[in-house]
Amino acid sequence: MDDDERILRQRAQAARLAALGQRVGYALLGIALVVFVFGMATDLNGTETAVVVVCLAVAGVVLGPAIILGYAAKAAEREERTGRTGH
Repeated sequence: MDDDERILRQRAQAARLAALGQRVGYALLGIALVVFVFGMATDLNGTETAVVVVCLAVAGVVLGPAIILGYAAKAAEREERTGRTGH
């Protein structure tokens, strides 16, 4: 396997990982929102509060790197395709 093929496979793997991280992160934000709204409509208890806080914390840890990795993979692909860095 030559270097170009290896780089393309790594970039595809990074893009898949970024997409998965974004799906998980946004899903956790959605869960936190639904639980929070449900809790506010009823009587917000400790369990609901814990679920919201944990979902928000894990989403923050997962979503930030996933977004950055996704932008990096797209920028690398764009640079290879056009030869321009965008700067």
